[in-house]
Amino acid sequence: MSKIKIFSLGGLNENGKNMYIVEVDKDIFVFDAGLKFDNDRNLGIDYIIPNFDYLIKNQKRIKGVFLSHGHESNIGAVPDLLETIPKIPVYASRFTMEILKNDLTEQQIKKYRLIEIKPNNNINFGKNSIFPISVTHSIPDALCYVLYTKDGAIVYTGDFTIDATMVGNYKMDIGKLAYVGKQGVLCLLTESMYAEKQGHTSPNNRVGDFIREVLNRNENRIIATIMPAHFYRIQEIFNEVGKTNRKVVIMGKSLQKLIQSAIKEGYLDVDVKKIGDLSNIHDKNVVILISDEKEKPFANLERIIKGYDKYIKLTDTDTVFITEPSYAGIEKRMALVLDEISMLGANTVALSSKKHLLHHASSEDLMMMINLINPKYYFPVKGEYRHQYANATVAEKAGIPKENIILKENGDVALFENGNLIPTNMHVDVDDTLIDGKSQEDVGDLVLKDREMLGSNGIVIVSATLDKKTKAIIGGPEILTRGFIYVKESQDLLLETKELARNVISESIEPNTTRVDYTRIKSEMRDILGKFFYKETESKPMIITVIQEV
Repeated sequence: MSKIKIFSLGGLNENGKNMYIVEVDKDIFVFDAGLKFDNDRNLGIDYIIPNFDYLIKNQKRIKGVFLSHGHESNIGAVPDLLETIPKIPVYASRFTMEILKNDLTEQQIKKYRLIEIKPNNNINFGKNSIFPISVTHSIPDALCYVLYTKDGAIVYTGDFTIDATMVGNYKMDIGKLAYVGKQGVLCLLTESMYAEKQGHTSPNNRVGDFIREVLNRNENRIIATIMPAHFYRIQEIFNEVGKTNRKVVIMGKSLQKLIQSAIKEGYLDVDVKKIGDLSNIHDKNVVILISDEKEKPFANLERIIKGYDKYIKLTDTDTVFITEPSYAGIEKRMALVLDEISMLGANTVALSSKKHLLHHASSEDLMMMINLINPKYYFPVKGEYRHQYANATVAEKAGIPKENIILKENGDVALFENGNLIPTNMHVDVDDTLIDGKSQEDVGDLVLKDREMLGSNGIVIVSATLDKKTKAIIGGPEILTRGFIYVKESQDLLLETKELARNVISESIEPNTTRVDYTRIKSEMRDILGKFFYKETESKPMIITVIQEV
């Protein structure tokens, strides 16, 4: 019999940053490695990924990373992970692999092991094995994973919805899921994002009629924003544009490359004659597609609104179409963007988050999955804690005993021995890694504190020049401020600051020697000037001291 641990390095009590770990005795299986966008609390941070310390420490035991689908919340951290541990094998479906390869190329990651897998093809790892099954999501080739162990199967659904109209590369293999359920499932991990919503997600995830209405009601240029890699929505847009005399212009090299590759591989059914180029962006009947990669939501749209985009200038005849409903964490940002567009006189159209849904499982979808899989234990994942709790409530309604429903936060370990859940306080250390720009390193709390201080209180630079031999002050001290005070109205304050700075420097020069304690100068300058500034202005600017000798 086996000893099994299930826990998360990211994805519980949050949206995005999904990374779930299943340990079967000594073998480690990693499901997804995603990022999440910052919510503006961390100044200048582009995105956040899980801390990989646990995986680095145990890398020899890792059998592989298994990716459910190609959205950033599930694969966005893979390049960062491979930069750290290049030998880890990464398993994914063909389309997910294509998206991942683009990300690896953009981040200039050259060392990796990528293994393409197909649904229904078993992958053996000694005593354990992985069996991938097709599920329905807004992107082709989405997979559910079944990890077979001696004590029963562990099923990770990834993101899914149950919609019989989605066929081909979007079709869910319900027969295989039911077959797995009959073999005996120890634990089922399912997403929680829409667990609070009653009924099925379908047909509210399909918006072809709404897109058609937008195209018919707005005669002039339409600028449509899309979420990266939400290909079903892109297909819906092309389907409706194909019924008009409009053309589609795809902005951004990454999006162009992704769509062209999808068309070539048969994942998008598009009339290429409907795709225009930059010569068409000012046409009256054009639809311009824009999206964001690893940036904050609506970053490219905000660039257009502020007039920074070199190709697109927003006019009062334009219509900006937000083609995805808002979700937790971006409602405020979306409202501000829509306000800014309206102030410029342009028309705005957005999907309603009440009427239109993303391709995630609502309560009835979750209950159907539970009935198909028939697990002994149930582990809600993916979503804020209230979503996980709602998912647990759904499971209880579907017949899962309350004591067999596992509610955890990141790092909390669910321990199974001989096929039974064992009470434990085991916890794995987890943390956020903050990524700024193209740097692969964690920005860290100290940098964020400095940014917060600079943003709220400004900076004061004290500079002085000493004689190299005598150590006498021959220049300065000079005081330079930014974002702290209005200099023209604060001359008395600056004069007193200079005097205090001069005293600090003089007192740090040891008498009858030529030795200067520069560490003491910097420390006392921060202490004495900091107290002085707070007394006079109630502000605490960052204080930097620069001393040179000539």
